[in-house]
Amino acid sequence: MSQNHFTLSFPLKSPADAKAVAEQLPPLMPSLFQATDAVGRVHYSRFTVLSETTLLFLGDFDGEFGQLMADLARLSGPVFDAILGHVDNPPPTPVAANMDAFVKWTAVHLVHAVNLYTAYPDVTAREIKALASAADVSGAGELHPFLVILPIKSYLHFIAVQLILRARGRGTTKDLDSVGTPHFAQFVPLENNQIGFFTVYDGSFNKYIADFTKNIGQVFDLIFKFTKNPPPSPCRKHLQEFIDFAAGANRVPIGFYQAYPGLSVQDIHALIADSKPQPASGR
Repeated sequence: MSQNHFTLSFPLKSPADAKAVAEQLPPLMPSLFQATDAVGRVHYSRFTVLSETTLLFLGDFDGEFGQLMADLARLSGPVFDAILGHVDNPPPTPVAANMDAFVKWTAVHLVHAVNLYTAYPDVTAREIKALASAADVSGAGELHPFLVILPIKSYLHFIAVQLILRARGRGTTKDLDSVGTPHFAQFVPLENNQIGFFTVYDGSFNKYIADFTKNIGQVFDLIFKFTKNPPPSPCRKHLQEFIDFAAGANRVPIGFYQAYPGLSVQDIHALIADSKPQPASGR
């Protein structure tokens, strides 16, 4: 599987810098999206402010992280120069002229996911775009990023949650496949004993949460045993409370890049199936 995920953590100098970078980033997104299209290996990406001292950059991509960061530095250096002006101990700028230093810095600030889910692990972003173009299919669906931050009660509980998630890796993949609308999903350990659950999904928020609760609610029932101020469990019996909790814990994304806008999971599966050679009929 060539697909991967990155959560890149930018340590900000102050709360004022967190506010400033949140205001500066939105106008820069069109140039970043154009550069990302040119790179051609990113499925989805988005920023979000995690706290007064941390900005997160998240993405689902093909290939190697270091090469991706080098390409983004080369093609959209001014975006990262603007961010790094608010970062504590940043690499040298402009990043386009200091790519090696930027790549090394991002490798140090990369946060590794506990587990990774993809609905279509065997195709690249370029291949999906090519399949859609060849079939003359344009996406008409509605996609959203979901950025939920779960505050865990203590460091020991934080470690326990990660062990549970690792142990349930294949089961979680099967559960997410059953939901049918998530494109990518990750559980990511974050600062201050927090667990991030990051997905890109099809359709409305309430329907997604309802389907999600039915198919993967038991994973969250386990996590909620270690979470501060959780909703009532089991999730499937307290759907509205879980919807309200998820809405409250969801962070606002800054920019949402989509390599193939509007294509649903089912659209992509259909394109992949149609592209495969059909067996010859025999007598």
